Amino acid sequence: MTSLDPALTDTLHTERAYHDTCRTALAAMVEGAAEQVVIGEDVSASGADAEVLGHRLRSQAKALRELPPGPLFFGRLDFTGTDPEHGGQSYHLGRLRITENPAAPPLVVDWRAPVSRAFYQAGARDPRGVEVRRRFGWAPGSRGASADLTGLEDEHLGRGESRTSDILAREIERPRVGPMRDIAATIQPEQDDLVRAALTDSVCVQGAPGTGKTAVGLHRAAYLLYTHPKRLQRAGLLILGPNRTFLHYIAEVLPSLGETGVSQSTLLEEIARHPVTGTDPADTAALKHDARMAEVLRRALYGRVTTDGVTDLAVKDGSSWWRVPAAELAAVVEAVRTEEPPYAIGRERVRTRVVRRLRERAERRSGVLPASWVRRVERACPLTEHLDLVWPKVRPEEVLAQLLTDPAELARTADGLLDPEEQAALVWPRPPRSYKSARWSAADLVLLDELAGLIEHPEGYGHIVVDEAQDLSPMECRAIARRAAFGSLTVLGDLAQGTTAWAARDWSVQLRHLGRPDAAVVPLTTGFRVPAAVVDLANRLLPRLDVSVPPAHSLRADGALRMRPTDDVPGTTVTAVREALAHEGSVGVVAADADLDAVRQALTAAGLDPAGPDALGARLTLVPASMVKGLEYDHVVAVEPAAVAEAEERGAHRLYVVLTRAVSRLDVVHARALPF
Repeated sequence: MTSLDPALTDTLHTERAYHDTCRTALAAMVEGAAEQVVIGEDVSASGADAEVLGHRLRSQAKALRELPPGPLFFGRLDFTGTDPEHGGQSYHLGRLRITENPAAPPLVVDWRAPVSRAFYQAGARDPRGVEVRRRFGWAPGSRGASADLTGLEDEHLGRGESRTSDILAREIERPRVGPMRDIAATIQPEQDDLVRAALTDSVCVQGAPGTGKTAVGLHRAAYLLYTHPKRLQRAGLLILGPNRTFLHYIAEVLPSLGETGVSQSTLLEEIARHPVTGTDPADTAALKHDARMAEVLRRALYGRVTTDGVTDLAVKDGSSWWRVPAAELAAVVEAVRTEEPPYAIGRERVRTRVVRRLRERAERRSGVLPASWVRRVERACPLTEHLDLVWPKVRPEEVLAQLLTDPAELARTADGLLDPEEQAALVWPRPPRSYKSARWSAADLVLLDELAGLIEHPEGYGHIVVDEAQDLSPMECRAIARRAAFGSLTVLGDLAQGTTAWAARDWSVQLRHLGRPDAAVVPLTTGFRVPAAVVDLANRLLPRLDVSVPPAHSLRADGALRMRPTDDVPGTTVTAVREALAHEGSVGVVAADADLDAVRQALTAAGLDPAGPDALGARLTLVPASMVKGLEYDHVVAVEPAAVAEAEERGAHRLYVVLTRAVSRLDVVHARALPF
């Protein structure tokens, strides 16, 4: 049934009226949440309890207040009378639970609730107790007015009916203008399985272009926050994206699902101890990202632990002196070093064990000593001086700066790991006066984070979603693994889209560096957002990419692909853009970074004023090929693919990314032979 069927008129009016009821209830929920914050401030409880309660109430009120406008439900489930759990019940499904009061049955069930799973998984062969699955069609861009409910479709699964949903197809193919949208209404069964994986499970999604891997990761985050709120509020959940442009693009997805306050960052921002003020040659940067550097740094740090020159330790206690012989002190240091604890913990472990020996000697004469005696001896100057000799305090910057400015120390530390040419590439050509005046590069920050993690484990997260994970270096993976030491990971990426010099070619290697060698790798190969013609064109590049990924295929037979060979690339680009702007939706013009100014000049001279990649919602955007990853546009004009492919070592991978940004139409403008 569709909205054009006259028999649906009454049903449509009924559903609109129900939506009005839901809207009224939501307004009451927002008002009630604000009132509860006021009441909560006056509760009679301990200060700590009142603070926890107040934080929770304020968070709930904030989430409701910041919920973006939009329809309150997208589907409905009618269960058969014989279903053992939901017999004869009907449920409307939306992005959050709506109820007239906490004790009343919900007017709208959250899409993450267990009962909602049948909406995504039920089918004619396995209806899961569902008699009818209803999808609602809303006017494009609806802000939630009930009059915007324009249609509905029913699937009678109880009768074994199976049909292609026009509403679902229209929602998937809707024009891409503005930031990324949630896909709660369109989640497919294989995506739903990933979204609802257990919190303790780390999963890796090898997602071909247009398969919704990023959306799956964000919805998994929302699902875990809903299912394990206390645990993740305490431990934290982090979204890691490749750059700020990408994070701006996805920023509204979680708030639209009722989840606010989730940390969204880039890895560089997460590890930054200093601003990036220096640069490295490409080969030096690649070497600093190499997994071998982890062992080089470990040697450099623990090489500062020594027993050379150690003497007897004598600590004065009133009129008495308590001693630990040099040999015994050296044995303590060697035993702790063998255990390889974090460096700072190792230093304190040595202190504790030496104090224990002093206490044992003192108690033989004086009997049991109080804790105050232990605290006094722990701070004794002779003990601290000995510690500074055998296990000195260090800063990551101090260790790295000395390593990169002293060729002799680097040679000793990297012996058997790096050859002389590699060691020479690491040494700073102009050593700073001290580490405090050093100009740190982005790669240096990764090394500093490794050292900081060896000295003291960083505070971790309960779950981390890592997007574009194929582009992470081994050392970057280690930085993430440290932050998920007691949590889990959702790893998203596509080996075919790896564009960094150190990009992964095999997920098993990448997952080992991430500390999750046993994580399941789940391929998503069915595209819902990129037309089949565009996917087929991109698949022609796969043999050149030297990665083992299955070819993608698309369920969309619509869309358009137009090859535009020309002797006038600027003029043909302008023509392609003008024709693209005649259609609905966003237009992205993508060119090699070196060609960007020439393309911009041609568009501006023609009266077309393209926005930059950070301008969300613009009709026309000009994007350098190096920044287009993760973005999508209804219509893409790809300018001179050969130039994109030749611009960098993994240029063919970059071109694969460029060609798969189109979700409706793709124009390929070229004067040179195509590289596929």
